[in-house]
Amino acid sequence: MKIFISADMEGITSTIRWDECEAEKSFYSIYAEQMTKEVAAACEGAIAAGADEIVIKDAHDTAANIDITKLPECAKLIRGWSGHPYSMVQGINDTFDAAMFIGYHSAAGREGNPLSHTMTSRPLYIKINGEYASEFTIYSYAAACEGVPTVFLSGDKMLCEEGRKMHPCLHTVEVKEGIGSAAICISTTRSLKLIRENAEKSLKQDFNKARISLPDRFNVEICFKEHTYANKMSYYPGMRKVGANTLIFESQDYFEVLRMIGFVL
Repeated sequence: MKIFISADMEGITSTIRWDECEAEKSFYSIYAEQMTKEVAAACEGAIAAGADEIVIKDAHDTAANIDITKLPECAKLIRGWSGHPYSMVQGINDTFDAAMFIGYHSAAGREGNPLSHTMTSRPLYIKINGEYASEFTIYSYAAACEGVPTVFLSGDKMLCEEGRKMHPCLHTVEVKEGIGSAAICISTTRSLKLIRENAEKSLKQDFNKARISLPDRFNVEICFKEHTYANKMSYYPGMRKVGANTLIFESQDYFEVLRMIGFVL
């Protein structure tokens, strides 16, 4: 069984501040270590379920956060950014049996995490077909483009609740609940245990039932915090400006949506 894992940091058990997620800051190493542990726990669960090949995309900031020395022998780690539109799931293709997302967070415009955002700090919100779009939304859809079902997600409570609506067979672990600029975090010991157990359970289901169908058409609304940046990005091919800060992009091809996101955000 071949499994793809995408890992972020703002949705791991313990992070609540931006400087905890930035490599040049003094306490970063504590949270990078926790990110590594949560990924390793997911790997342990996957191996217990029968996985013999695991590809992990380090998908936070520099994409050089996970300690490769703490990963199992059957794992490969994709570090850095290639520039491919698949971005946070770069490397995924139709040879994978399932996808898992670790340490993901609520979307820009949502209050589920003190660090809620989508891709960068530029957008106030992004909506796809009228719904707030998180990075989980965007890249679990990318997995679906390749026919790969998304079966597991760990992150904040709000994201997990919304993720289960998108993916009916999704197994989730809610590691924290955002309250303004604070969060209620479960113990890291418990989070690792739950990630390991639920990752295993998620891979013991019928993957055919976990696959989703993408919408026939995508209406992407992006509201930028700065009207000057919105004006500049309005010149991206196919983009329409509908307000001082708001742009609309429409396509039937989700890859074109991902290409646009890669350039505009």
